Amino acid sequence: MTDDTFTLAGRAYSSRLLVGTGKYKDFDETRQAIDASGAEIVTVAIRRTNIGQDPNSPSLLDAVPPEKFTILPNTAGCFTAEDAVRTLRLARELLDGHALVKLEVLGSKDNLFPNMPETLAAARTLVSEGFQVMVYCTDDPIQCRMLEDIGCIAIMPLASLIGSGMGIINPWNLRLIIDQSSVPVLVDAGVGTASDASIAMELGCDGVLMNTAIAGARNPVMMASAMKHAVEAGRLAWRAGRIPRKYYSADPSSPEEGLLSPVGKK
Repeated sequence: MTDDTFTLAGRAYSSRLLVGTGKYKDFDETRQAIDASGAEIVTVAIRRTNIGQDPNSPSLLDAVPPEKFTILPNTAGCFTAEDAVRTLRLARELLDGHALVKLEVLGSKDNLFPNMPETLAAARTLVSEGFQVMVYCTDDPIQCRMLEDIGCIAIMPLASLIGSGMGIINPWNLRLIIDQSSVPVLVDAGVGTASDASIAMELGCDGVLMNTAIAGARNPVMMASAMKHAVEAGRLAWRAGRIPRKYYSADPSSPEEGLLSPVGKK
């Protein structure tokens, strides 16, 4: 669907599926899954993945080169604004001034729910330093509006808890966020299977970011392909416009005019 791009930080992308790089068995499987997904934006946990911090270990960038993919460094594993800001400053150094980043500041090691006061504080600092911030957050429309007002370039509310596979728990909140936002809204966290991704796109989301749903599948490469098609199908359905729901009524697919009379009747 090259005629249906979306824009982040001034660059147009044709794939609306963004994927992570954690939990694969090796870098080769990571690259195979990314290729199968069709993703152009690949997120990397700076605290957990080597992209040059350790010159003596294999680098993910050998398997996922920045010349081919947009690398999206993220702050997974950070629990304070200070830690998140420090991590992304390091990422900018390692990636030669790269400004596009994904911010997440967690509040609990048990459920990985966002700490919104710390997220807001980190967002203010990063935006003031020239970062282009995509931000993982709760599905609270008020907090999402605050993040957009700060200057974040994309809002990324969770569908459900990270890695839970529970799918979209509250579609109504997502619709409120989508309807009020003037920047891209992407579902981040909680997708379990292809239908979850499709529903997110049918709601009007600009994209979906996932990791565990692909990397944790029995066949990650096959699941990556399924997610690619699910995102495309959901987006097409949203553009086409679904029929309205009609509770307790029906509308026949074929017209009643010109029906043939039953045999023996006139």
